Amino acid sequence: MEWFTAPELWMGRTVFQRGLAVLYCVAFLSAALQFRALIGERGMLPVPAYLRRTTPRRSPSLFHWRYSDRLFATVAWSGAALAAALAAGAGDAVPLPVAMAAWLVLWGLYLSIVNVGQTWYAFGWESLLLETGFLAVFLGNDDVAPPLLVLLLLRWLLFRVEFGAGLIKIRGDACWRKLTCLYHHHETQPMPGPLSWFFHRLPRPLHRVEAAANHVVQLGVPFLLFTPQPVASVAAGLMIATQLWLVLSGNFAWLNWLTIVLAASALDLSALTGDHPRPDPPLWYVVLVLAVTALVLVRSHRPVRNLLSRHQAMNRSYDPFHLVNTYGAFGTVGRVRDEIVVEGTRDETPGPDTAWLAYGFKGKPDDPHRWPRQYAPWHLRLDWLLWFVALSPAYGAPWFDGFVLRLLANDRDLLRLLRHNPFPDAPPTYVRCRLYRYRFTTWRELRDTHDCWHRTYLRDLTPPTRLRTPPASSPAS
Repeated sequence: MEWFTAPELWMGRTVFQRGLAVLYCVAFLSAALQFRALIGERGMLPVPAYLRRTTPRRSPSLFHWRYSDRLFATVAWSGAALAAALAAGAGDAVPLPVAMAAWLVLWGLYLSIVNVGQTWYAFGWESLLLETGFLAVFLGNDDVAPPLLVLLLLRWLLFRVEFGAGLIKIRGDACWRKLTCLYHHHETQPMPGPLSWFFHRLPRPLHRVEAAANHVVQLGVPFLLFTPQPVASVAAGLMIATQLWLVLSGNFAWLNWLTIVLAASALDLSALTGDHPRPDPPLWYVVLVLAVTALVLVRSHRPVRNLLSRHQAMNRSYDPFHLVNTYGAFGTVGRVRDEIVVEGTRDETPGPDTAWLAYGFKGKPDDPHRWPRQYAPWHLRLDWLLWFVALSPAYGAPWFDGFVLRLLANDRDLLRLLRHNPFPDAPPTYVRCRLYRYRFTTWRELRDTHDCWHRTYLRDLTPPTRLRTPPASSPAS
């Protein structure tokens, strides 16, 4: 059945599957270690309250059957364990139907989490992981050669990721057309990395080359994915190189790594690994792959219409199962960076001489002296959402007050998401949130102060806030 398989892409499939399993593991671990403060029973956006406002049809999830923090933790840790087993090669050690079932379970468990995650999971890379994970179910294992149709569907997904991101840039901010967006992007991106300062300080002509190269790779190279080898492998290699450049320049959770993994599925590595002859795939498997291919092609009409639209949407799912989605990133680039600095005090009456102590966050900038860290592919959900709140307080409307109240109570689950709690022994009396304008220091400022950031106070985002004193109980009658 030569038309159905692509044995030369055997190693590409293996790299894709192992890499995807690793990213699944990261996603499940991120959920397990962060969910209690965010969406747990006592979280800022509790799952039980959300489930009362939605239906299984709108948000398919096993948690409609029952929710508890213990069950959520079981789902997340089980998903991480299964993903780790697949990353270690367990999928190739079992029969084909068992391997497919394992990938399907991974997809179903993560879908259950995303569909109750609300704003904390409203990121394009969540849908990208689910769409990629769904296609991985049908990619087979060592019992069969890689099915060409599924590999082409993975390239179709990679095409939409890259081409959608390229189109939304060209149609969006004028600085992309002028090749000047990277004068600002490395400084204003959501979560800078340890090399972002140096990327920002590159000469401006090189920034223009970066922007031009980005347009070539995102708007031209994706079409080469559907050409014969070795051209398709060269196209995939160019995408991998571009994504590694982005990995070095910032923190975007698993977006870049998942794009790299997708591109790896298009690599012809047969010259390194040799032939892998296998018997013809079973008829039921062929029929299933054909059905899935037809399903994806039919459901692709809305993403295609979105790509062709002047009003292109960025990162949208068209069905509750996240089967075929549309993607895009950085249609606009900020020119300035505002950050929220959260402080507390134990003074009973705050005044001009009050000593305010700052909370430390793991990923978002706070202390000007602290150099950014590398966290991707780990996803620091609280830090990301605080970046959005600094852009507009409306992003935090459903949960920001709860965030402040939990700081006032020294909530253990929330404090685990922070790098530093200045009140380890007793909670603060007051908490306030201030807005600062941040910029990277110059070379001279860096030499003189060793500070990565320079910041300027703008205004108070929230005034000093304290917990209300519980009302006194009424005397017994």
